[in-house]
Amino acid sequence: MARRIDYSARYTHPAEKVYSALTNRDYWEARMVELRKFSDNHVESFEIDDDGIDLVFHHIIPRDTLPDIAQTVMKKDMVITRKEHYSTFGEEVTGTYSASIPAGPGSLSGTMTLFGTDTGSTLRTSSEAKVFIPFVGGKLEQLMLVNLVELFRTEAKVTADWLAEQ
Repeated sequence: MARRIDYSARYTHPAEKVYSALTNRDYWEARMVELRKFSDNHVESFEIDDDGIDLVFHHIIPRDTLPDIAQTVMKKDMVITRKEHYSTFGEEVTGTYSASIPAGPGSLSGTMTLFGTDTGSTLRTSSEAKVFIPFVGGKLEQLMLVNLVELFRTEAKVTADWLAEQ
């Protein structure tokens, strides 16, 4: 059974400024620099066209740093390929993401919505984790979502810091 979680990053800057950061390759590199404190990360591709923003990046987590329950499933370092798409800028920006692990026993995906608020803007992410392993699947799903929230918090802080410096 899949588990879901929502996370909202609130910014004091308007949605247009947040979206502008999303269109800037330097912003994504700044995110990767921060995430490298935890594991190897890099932007694989970054494209902007008439449909919006598309990017692919990799998170590489050494097997020996994974929780014991995850090490029982993953026999090598965990390579997570994350794909994100954001629509073009408008009153509301929508997006999707997916994260995959080669030979991984599950999936992680979600939607994103960027919108203006009275105090700035919010980027809301709704995520769903599915693990197809009897008995431990639910525990792994919950572990994935807890760690995902920590990742989103880190990314939100990088975004807020980036916006403050611009």
